[in-house]
Amino acid sequence: MDYEQISYDLRDGVALVTLNRPEKLNAMTAQMGAEMGDAMAEADGDDAVRVVVITGAGRAFCAGADLGSGTGFAAGWGDVERSYRRMMPMEVRKPVIAAINGPAVGAGLTWPLQADIRYVASDAKLAFAFVRRGVLPELASHVILPRLAGLARASELLLSGRTFLGDEAVDYGVATRALPAEEVLPAAMELAGDIAVNAAPLPVAIAKHLIWEGVGIDLSEWRARERELFALTIKHPDAREGTVAFFEKREPQWTGSPSKEYPEELDRPGATRAAT
Repeated sequence: MDYEQISYDLRDGVALVTLNRPEKLNAMTAQMGAEMGDAMAEADGDDAVRVVVITGAGRAFCAGADLGSGTGFAAGWGDVERSYRRMMPMEVRKPVIAAINGPAVGAGLTWPLQADIRYVASDAKLAFAFVRRGVLPELASHVILPRLAGLARASELLLSGRTFLGDEAVDYGVATRALPAEEVLPAAMELAGDIAVNAAPLPVAIAKHLIWEGVGIDLSEWRARERELFALTIKHPDAREGTVAFFEKREPQWTGSPSKEYPEELDRPGATRAAT
């Protein structure tokens, strides 16, 4: 299959999938998301593929959704989120290794969160920056990140949207190894090559399924729930304000009211709605 915004190279049982918009720090578009979903499906259905490695061209892994000038942010991000759906890394019946060779922000971090193994550049700047743009994190990050980092640390990262480095990602359990940027992809490829040769593909596929099944939640249903709530946030004026403020390098002026808007739109976990 021909791709325009990613590249796909299969060699010695390892499919190397590269986000390929280096001039835009590999910022995610709806087309790139669709191509990534297609690439995951292609790797899943090809028995010649034993392992998948995902990385970014140039100095970044992925700067998140391509916000353009910021004026068309809400609709654009929704298109990006929808575009992933054909197949996610967790659904591929082969190990998926994310080689996070540089900055990874927003969707550029929640997407590889669904990989099985993450190697990261020690000095890479990472952020689940969604709340700082006025929207909700997505792609089951509310389930996966607490399993990796623990509830307290996941809450800190998701609710603040702060920037942290690759070394801290390993300390928090978000990544497996932190390495100098130039060593990230070679190390990931070395591990992938070892798995491709020495690990039998059928038990590996079953083991991966059991690992993700052990999360204890149907993640496809959880992603659907997130999409429903995500749609509410991207339609809110704060979604535009968060992006405009980011581009204008100023503090955002939020207008959302949890006390007025939250009870009308959402069910609090564990809470019972008052009878009307």
